Parts: sequence; C-alpha cells; structure tokens
Amino acid sequence: MTRFIMPIILIGISVALFFMFTNPRYNDIATLKEQVSSYDEALNNSKALENERDKLTAKFNTIDPENLSKLEKLLPENVDNIRLILEIEKMVTPYGLVLRDVRYNAATDKAAAPTPGVIRGNTPIQGPKDYGIFELQFSTSASYDKFIKFTKDLESNLRIVDISSITFSSDSGSTGLLLKTGFEEVYKYDFKIRTYWLKN
Repeated sequence: MTRFIMPIILIGISVALFFMFTNPRYNDIATLKEQVSSYDEALNNSKALENERDKLTAKFNTIDPENLSKLEKLLPENVDNIRLILEIEKMVTPYGLVLRDVRYNAATDKAAAPTPGVIRGNTPIQGPKDYGIFELQFSTSASYDKFIKFTKDLESNLRIVDISSITFSSDSGSTGLLLKTGFEEVYKYDFKIRTYWLKN
C-alpha cells in the first residue's frame, strides 16, 4: 500500500507545481509571444511605410522646381490672404482700377458660422474636407469693358478662385450723376470670391 502512496504524492506535488508555477509561466510566455508577434507586425508596417515614404520623396524630388512653385500657388498650404489681395490689386492696376471695401469672413466652422453682415478677420472657413475655404469680398469701379477684362484675368489666375457672386450699380459722385470716363460709363462692381488652401 505504501508502495502506491508515494507515487500518488509525487503526482499530486507535480500537479500542484504545474498549476502554481509552470502554468502561470507558460501563460506569461504565451503573452510575450503575442506581444513579440504584434511588435514584429508593427515593425514590418513601419518598414513598409518608410519604403512608401522614400518612394514618394523620390517622386517629389523629380518635380521641376518651377512646376512645384506653380502647384504651391495653385493650392497653397495656408490661407495667405494678404498675398491674394496683393495679386488682385496687381490685376486691376493695368486697367487703372482701385480695390475698395475689402472684406473677408472669420468663420472657423459651421457651428461657429458668422452672423449676417460683414465680419473682419483673417481666419478661413474650415470645411470638413482636406482643404479649407476662404471667402473674400471687394468692390471696384470700372467701365463694362474693363470689368470683363479684369474678370477674365481673375478667372485665369493660377491660384484657384471661384467667383461666387457679382453685383453692380451705377457709380455716382457727389452730384448723384453717373460718372463717365471719356465716353465710357463707369459702374461699381461688388465681387464675392472663394479660394482654397490645403490643410496640413
């Protein structure tokens, strides 16, 4: 009988050791293996991203600097509203026109949309997409012929500009009469334009 008790005791001790020491260590090892596998996957993904980054960088470096400059002007990485205004002033100058009543919105999103009226500021409207929207309003006085020429210049400008609306009225002086330049009737044109910028 004693001959069978000793093996039973040893088996019991082995089982106890298994549950007290071996099994927890085994579980720890299994957890570590899972972590290692996860890290290996992350490392592989990181290498893949690095390779993709290197490819894109190499492709970017092949772009002609002049074309790159045009792309940056087409869709800048910031609003750069001052530069936009200066560009528009440069467009009207050859026609002897002057920008007046320059205004721009200061909304940051739809939840904080501006109340009706003119709001001065330099913060663009933030859209839900990868680009922002900047709205600018201004007025100028010109003959119809010069107005058409300036509008074409504005639409063909390298920077993307959408004309949202144009309203016009007679440009009257202190006498209340319609002003004329030579034989040309001069009208006041109110522009509302929209341009875009690339979000980081």
